[in-house]
Amino acid sequence: MQFTSEQRLDDGALEREFTLGEIPGTLWTHGSAAPAPLILMAHNNGLPKKDGRLVARARHTAACGYAVATIDAAGCGDRPRSTADEQARADLRRAMQAGEPVDGIFEALVGPLVEKAAPEWRTTLDALLALPEIGGPVGYSGWTALGIRLAVSEPRIAAAGFFAGGYVPLAQREEARQITVPLLVLLQWDDEGNPRQRALDLFDSFGSKEKTLHANLGGHTGTPWFELEDGCRFLDRHLK
Repeated sequence: MQFTSEQRLDDGALEREFTLGEIPGTLWTHGSAAPAPLILMAHNNGLPKKDGRLVARARHTAACGYAVATIDAAGCGDRPRSTADEQARADLRRAMQAGEPVDGIFEALVGPLVEKAAPEWRTTLDALLALPEIGGPVGYSGWTALGIRLAVSEPRIAAAGFFAGGYVPLAQREEARQITVPLLVLLQWDDEGNPRQRALDLFDSFGSKEKTLHANLGGHTGTPWFELEDGCRFLDRHLK
């Protein structure tokens, strides 16, 4: 891992850009005598790590006493996308706008993205936990499809927060039953891009004995700010 830049933000957080091979990432930390618990914060693949909503969530979570890291996985942000991925994204947008079935297109796009992204996140986790200012345990927050895969395959993740999405690849829907860590799932009741009932069915399938669903009125980007505060309290219960 190589740090390529750093700046002290007005809230006291230290924001550092890093590269890990071909993987670009950002790490936010606050000064602390003891190693901080780590939160892996993933946006939906295709949105960059510098997306304003992601950065706001990361900085707020870091201010609550966590080290927070995000990366641009393959095909995300400035990393190159394959011709097939670009075509699948265009087909998905067209089908959703036309109200046509999208399951087949979604599987062709998101399934491979998860398969590529999960190993890079595990590699990043290894490197982050080797830093003296970061300890355990580890939490996850964000993209549901990737979060399911990591929660099942990565034993170092002790709790997870998912932004509920009805469109989750079949492989991850099956894996959801194997999840055992505590979960906090956010659902936007009027999300135009994620069918409500499918999101509820997915929540029902999670195998965790402790799982909480917060549903709020509004569209995809309308999650209330107080949910971020509740999310930090959820992390505090399980990681501190």
